Amino acid sequence: METQTAASAPSPSRASVPGPWRMAGRSLTANRSAMTALAALMLVTFACLLAPFYAGDVARTDPFTSNVAGSFMLGGQEVDIMQPNDNPLHLGLSPVGPTWNPSAYMLGADSQGRDVAARLLYGGRNSLLISFSAALVCIAIATVVGVSAGFFGGFVDTALSRLMDIMWAVPVYLFAISLSIVTISQGLKIGPFTIESDNLLIPIFIIALVYVPYAARPIRGRVMALRNAEFVMAARSLGVPQHRILLRDIVPNVSTTLVVLTPLLTALALLAESALSFLSIGVQAPAASWGTIIQDGEGLIYTRPMVAIAPGLAIVIVVLALNILGDGLRDALDVRETSRRGA
Repeated sequence: METQTAASAPSPSRASVPGPWRMAGRSLTANRSAMTALAALMLVTFACLLAPFYAGDVARTDPFTSNVAGSFMLGGQEVDIMQPNDNPLHLGLSPVGPTWNPSAYMLGADSQGRDVAARLLYGGRNSLLISFSAALVCIAIATVVGVSAGFFGGFVDTALSRLMDIMWAVPVYLFAISLSIVTISQGLKIGPFTIESDNLLIPIFIIALVYVPYAARPIRGRVMALRNAEFVMAARSLGVPQHRILLRDIVPNVSTTLVVLTPLLTALALLAESALSFLSIGVQAPAASWGTIIQDGEGLIYTRPMVAIAPGLAIVIVVLALNILGDGLRDALDVRETSRRGA
């Protein structure tokens, strides 16, 4: 009896073998570069979420109202927001520079007397929201297109592939600028619904649309490889319906590709949003984004460079963190690497 019980018990080595997602998670957490990038990304996101608290309770300022004739207290003294220029004749006025005091124009003011630090956090909320949302919408559309083209083949593949080729042939920023100019001038009408030109949904959909071909192609290639896999051929030989194969065998195996593409597309979307907002065809006033703040600091680059440098550094940090995180996810979810680690 004891021998039978021992034989029927599961092997400790088999019971302790983790699944592929758990192995990928362990590999990702062991990647110091990826974890540092994730921590930096979370820190920037958390700081931007605290924008209302910083503006209302710390800086006590309205970052969306012009205040060229205002002043603030610094070290017990009243300081004018707009001050004489540093040229020999002291002609004209320039906004106050960085005080490095969180409660008093820490990063200085822009040409309209608005707190740059507060606007940086509020702008980050819009920039991150647009980029993350655009990446998710792009992934959703690209998944439908790529899976349909790769799985059904034939006329469906030809039609969708040619459509993607047409979109691919147009430069990304030229395509985005063209769509933005049209929607900014008259809004976006979808059936009975009308989206106003200042709605953040417009840059989200535009940026998501222009990057669909870049995400659909690798998804299509992955599905075409899975379509001829042995387990899919076996399911077809057993008479399993196509929609069942698609939902239970194809889509779950494409999920790793989607996870890897998400941070990379988010970085591309952030750059596109910043470029469109810098050109005044992205986020519209009175809302702010990192691109609009850089535009505000363009005329102050020689006198108050921090107005443009601060959002530029924020973009660099987030884009770099997303790319490093994407590389870490790619390494962690690579099938061959996972197999070697499991062995």
